[in-house]
Amino acid sequence: MDIPGRTPQHLWQWLVVAAIAGIAIYLLSPILTPFMLAAILAYICNPLVGRMTRVPRALATALVLVMLLLAVLVLLVVLLPLLIRQVRAIADQAPVFVDWLRVAAAPRLEQLLGVQLETAMVRDWMTAHLADIRDFALKLLPKLTSGGLAVVGFLVNLVLVPLVLFYFLRDWDRIIAGIDGMIPRRYHGRISMLAREIDGVLGQFLRGQLLVMLAMALFYTVGLWLAGLDYALSVGIFAGLVTFVPYLGIILGVVLATLAGLLQFQELTPLIWIWAVFIVASLIEGYLLVPWLVGERIGLHPVAVIFALLAFGSLFGFFGVLLALPVSAALLVWGRHLHRDYLASGMYR
Repeated sequence: MDIPGRTPQHLWQWLVVAAIAGIAIYLLSPILTPFMLAAILAYICNPLVGRMTRVPRALATALVLVMLLLAVLVLLVVLLPLLIRQVRAIADQAPVFVDWLRVAAAPRLEQLLGVQLETAMVRDWMTAHLADIRDFALKLLPKLTSGGLAVVGFLVNLVLVPLVLFYFLRDWDRIIAGIDGMIPRRYHGRISMLAREIDGVLGQFLRGQLLVMLAMALFYTVGLWLAGLDYALSVGIFAGLVTFVPYLGIILGVVLATLAGLLQFQELTPLIWIWAVFIVASLIEGYLLVPWLVGERIGLHPVAVIFALLAFGSLFGFFGVLLALPVSAALLVWGRHLHRDYLASGMYR
């Protein structure tokens, strides 16, 4: 990017600052996760706080924070008991399911594939280890929520996140003004323009994707319930909440719903209705919800989103997953400007 007045010395100074910042982020990533999560939540909720113009900023922030905590509490109260019951139910039905595989499904597969399946060995292994698997799963679920108000289950300090979120939301305008005041005046116009474009891309993506996740969770839950699946609520909510990773929500949802359907129905015909739910959901998400709520102008390709999540997650853990989309949006906008500058440069012409 061509910045007027830039000298090699200025360039090296910025490169050194960027390198130090990158190293610091890498080294501090284990403790930066709650701050990054709070910053993302503050960014998403700031427009809601800004609309409460008739009350003081601190009171509006407290009201939004209370609404968030109540929503998380309701989600936990609804999901956790249901999830524990379903783990027990799946463990109790597993032996019956294995017998069905041995008696009904295995002969058909042997006839179709022309091979001999060792179903007895699988049955004996599952029978021997079923109690251990069930005990481990039932012990794991309470551990995920051992702190009382457990949110998200991502090793986040649940006292620190709401506290930091409150201060971020209350002082958001002052924080942005402070950052703006630190930008060198020589680059202020160009950087401000980039920041506004990044805000437009990232804001529309995050808020729109959140609405898509909620809508898909509702659709999956209702659709699987109408299909007769006993585990519709847990499978539907889980599949909806992971739709922020392209294709992962529908893949995991199909796998989980198919396994749950086999355990429940022990025949293949009811699975057609379960698969139909995910086919219709995929069409609604791709052709209605994403263009309407997220928008096609963002330009974050699904492959780029997947790569960013995997790359940043590998480097920085859960903090990297939080960092992936904001950095991807910034790089997308910066790349567009670099491309325009390159097309206007003498090198290209």
